[in-house]
Amino acid sequence: MTIRPDWVCEILSPSNRNTDLVAKQRTYHRSGVPHSWVVDPEAQLLTVQRWTPEGYLIVLTAQRGETIRAEPFEALEWPVGVLFGDEPDDEAVR
Repeated sequence: MTIRPDWVCEILSPSNRNTDLVAKQRTYHRSGVPHSWVVDPEAQLLTVQRWTPEGYLIVLTAQRGETIRAEPFEALEWPVGVLFGDEPDDEAVR
């Protein structure tokens, strides 16, 4: 990476799952990316991670059907299902 992002979101693909979960996460950590999200379409899960010197710390795991506030976007409450194709409810996103 030439410019460190403040946040990355990795969407797992069946053909690259190990690379997405291991090699890319190590690169993000080594580069000092403060926040990493991992979206697993197959399991319909979101994992939110925060950088620590030892490695990424999982701060939230959420699934379709839940409404969350996830760092670094805690000001926004939103339904996890929108990551998996659910229509956003105008009332749900605050």
